Amino acid sequence: MPLTNFTSHLLRLLLLTTTTVFANAAATPSVQTLNTHELFNPKLPPRTLSSNKKFEGSSNLVDLRYHMGPVLSSSPINIYLIWYGKWAAPQKLLITDFIHSISAAPSVSPSPSPSVAEWWQTVSLYTDQTGANVSRAVVVAGQYSDMKYSQGNHLTRLSVQQVIASAVRSAPFPVDHKHGVYLILTSEDVTVQDFCRAVCGFHYFTFPSMVGYTLPYAWIGNSGKQCPEVCAYPFAVPGYMGGGVPGALSPPNRDVGVDGMISVIGHELAELSSNPLVNAWYAGEDPTAPTEIGDLCEGLYGTGGGGGYIGQVMRDREGKTFNVNGSKGRKFLLQWIWSPVLNACAGPNALD
Repeated sequence: MPLTNFTSHLLRLLLLTTTTVFANAAATPSVQTLNTHELFNPKLPPRTLSSNKKFEGSSNLVDLRYHMGPVLSSSPINIYLIWYGKWAAPQKLLITDFIHSISAAPSVSPSPSPSVAEWWQTVSLYTDQTGANVSRAVVVAGQYSDMKYSQGNHLTRLSVQQVIASAVRSAPFPVDHKHGVYLILTSEDVTVQDFCRAVCGFHYFTFPSMVGYTLPYAWIGNSGKQCPEVCAYPFAVPGYMGGGVPGALSPPNRDVGVDGMISVIGHELAELSSNPLVNAWYAGEDPTAPTEIGDLCEGLYGTGGGGGYIGQVMRDREGKTFNVNGSKGRKFLLQWIWSPVLNACAGPNALD
């Protein structure tokens, strides 16, 4: 369920080596091949990975199963954003533009392929027991700013739910059982239980004793000042991986923390939509620690990824790295998602 420390399985160093042309209707970005350099990270224990790079981040035998629970099939999926702490207007706009890009109507304002909307099509392949698919329509239904840090500068998993309770009680948010997802985003000066050490984000559902209702939610933190090398990888790399070799890639929107957040937001929204009450789609036998459709592809962003290699992605004329296009000319780097049709990790920028 939680998006774990990216560096826990990135045991090799990235080295930029070759560039080939990738045609695009709006510009002429190039496909950027990122090869691995054999370098053992002594701070991390060895980990056995599947020999098939498409299974990176998973167990050797992927056993993703449906456990008869609901998926977010009601349309649209209403995202209620809770901005906790201090956020700049451009940061908020970047994140809302990403969410709007998920269901950008091709007939109205098509994003060039590969697009965020095409990326979400993999998520929409998941169904419930009635055959209803995860909705392709995702909207920002409301926003609430908690600029006074109502629960302090440090949050626990329980106090995150109190943040939701405060937002619901303040009246801008309805109690949306059928369509709603509550997304708590903490600013870079807020610490959260296990943040940077074990998780970059997580999703669950609220307890009636805490909030008064059972509502699916996700939390994601801005790691820009606390641990960008962990939660905004590959836009920042650990110091011990430096060695004078080029490693960190340029973020597509020039904000390491928020660009890193967006991939985590995508990861958590995909898992929350396919497993909102932790009884739908996941691998493993323990529902309290499930391996979900984002976990199975953690660290993969393009064709050929695996073993600590993110795969082939793109960069624009300014050197900014991305793998999907969004609305308003935005570009993003999104982690791939496990496809129930291909039985492998998939993304719209795949080259094979």
